[in-house]
Amino acid sequence: MEQILGPAVPSSRAVLRPIGIQDVVITGGPLARWQRINHEASIPLGLEQMERSGALPNLRRAGGEGDGPFQGYRFQDSDLYKQLEAIAWEHVRAPQPLYAEFAEQAAAVLERAQRPDGYLNSHYQVVKPDKIYAELEYSHEMYCAGHLLQAAVAAARAGIGDGLLAVARRLAGHLVEVFLTGGNDGIDGHAEVETALVELYRLTGERTYLELAGNLIDSRGKGLIADSGMGMLYAQDHLPVRDADTPVGHAVRQLYLESGIVDVYLETGDESLLECSVRRWEDMVATKTYITGGNGSRHDGEAFGERYELPPDRAYSESCAAIAGIHWNWRLLLATGQGRYADLIERTLYNAFAASTSADGVRFFYVNPLQRRDDLVEDAYLGRRREWFACACCPPNIMRLVASLSGYVATKTESGLQVHQYVPGTVQAGEGAPARLKIDTDYPWDGLIRVTVEEAPAGEWELALRIPAWSESTLAGLSWDEPGDARPAQPGEDGYFRIRRQWRHGETVELRLDLTPRHTYPHRRIDAVRGCVAIERGPLVYCFEQADQARGVEVDDLALSPGARLRVVPVANLEGVGRTVLIETEAAAVDQPRGGLPYTSQPFAAGTLVTATAVPYFQWDNRDGGTMRVWLPLA
Repeated sequence: MEQILGPAVPSSRAVLRPIGIQDVVITGGPLARWQRINHEASIPLGLEQMERSGALPNLRRAGGEGDGPFQGYRFQDSDLYKQLEAIAWEHVRAPQPLYAEFAEQAAAVLERAQRPDGYLNSHYQVVKPDKIYAELEYSHEMYCAGHLLQAAVAAARAGIGDGLLAVARRLAGHLVEVFLTGGNDGIDGHAEVETALVELYRLTGERTYLELAGNLIDSRGKGLIADSGMGMLYAQDHLPVRDADTPVGHAVRQLYLESGIVDVYLETGDESLLECSVRRWEDMVATKTYITGGNGSRHDGEAFGERYELPPDRAYSESCAAIAGIHWNWRLLLATGQGRYADLIERTLYNAFAASTSADGVRFFYVNPLQRRDDLVEDAYLGRRREWFACACCPPNIMRLVASLSGYVATKTESGLQVHQYVPGTVQAGEGAPARLKIDTDYPWDGLIRVTVEEAPAGEWELALRIPAWSESTLAGLSWDEPGDARPAQPGEDGYFRIRRQWRHGETVELRLDLTPRHTYPHRRIDAVRGCVAIERGPLVYCFEQADQARGVEVDDLALSPGARLRVVPVANLEGVGRTVLIETEAAAVDQPRGGLPYTSQPFAAGTLVTATAVPYFQWDNRDGGTMRVWLPLA
């Protein structure tokens, strides 16, 4: 079977090489559940919304069909493009005639809407034809183009929507003519087209796409983006990319920009691009990342805040930022082979990203706070998950990542296979390297991972298994050792436990990760949660939701002792949530007097001891919509 490559396929310069997206089959665990719900509920909802939201009607009008008003935001086209990418990857995973039919129909609409010179953007063609490329600071014209290019690449690799690639190439050629060879030095205020241009170059070999991506990146920080009213930091135009030390401004824009920067490095070998991106990654992880892996601490500008500015209740932590962060980390992992990037993918995937979607797959979070009070009165973006949004950038973005999750599990090199994320299923190395693994695990609920070699090439080859940084002790049992023997699975500097041998069919490695629940404390400079504690187990961050507490016990009155025992409570089916593992612990119900100023000359007194129950953060808001906290004060 022909190998179908996934969303990012870098040149041979990459340390690690992605394997075919159909060569990893996820058969169980949360990721398989997400993919099933995506197939059964989320994607059908998204396809319906392409009509209701105006995404398809707008483009029809741009093509001369119909005369209704333009619907939605100026970037409404991008919702359709992300939806098209989602169904392309889903068609690889679980083929369905509807997907190919929808892609072909959409491609026909786009062909009719596209101008003869290749330009395509329904808002500017219908509403502001005299302002094309005149409002790049906020127009999202290249941003929309980028998502079309990515959808076309996915469709081409999946073998659907034949006309989509031709539309994308005409638009990409138009961008090259205007912004590379035509003398227009404009830059879109919302980065995204850079990473998309590189991937289209990888698919087609057209080098001008890569040159334009590099030019757009090199032109940042030179004042070429007009002020949209949000300032230069908002659009990452304050410094040249090689000079900037920390992520700033609109979080999604910064993270998509970083993906493009690493992509251009992977194709050109410009080490200065990799160096500056890694430098900002290190600063972001150390000072601007939530415990859930989310990014963006300010609602104003959907932005990164200052270093250590990580308020739990005002966390923006946009779902799109989690997705863009996974894209960036995946490219850094391919570029360097360092497990710390796979660690952050895991943290983000199981927490900030997973929380974005309800258990039934038909409601979504745009904003992912780490605390919700019982008297929340803000808009619905902060309250409960919603079926859709006027600005619906997140739902179809979520769908495209879930559909392509198998592309982020494992990689290969000339020497062997590397497993980065632990899911039940099979991993096939693909063409030219007949290695096949079967993975049995109940991860993340259980830390035992059994990897069986079902097919092995002749001669020695290496199996590399990521050891997460959170696992205090890790044991490996090897089938060729004496029964019952286990050895410490010591990772190398890159974070991987490696075994090189001449493998035989049926040989196994049993990896046991330490899923002991743990208390986690914040850096002393994170003022918003100083003196607080959180609970984690394996890759999962936990939260205290009002629905799980005993009658009369208020989440906002709880305080935890750092020495309190954490008890693991498996639950086969929690109503509204599904399978889970709860954590119980003793907590103090703090006596907080009411009336007068909320201050006192004495510390608040710890009241009675109660049992407090925590649920994985990604499963919150599937029940009563009440109070929730990730961080609790220390007793």
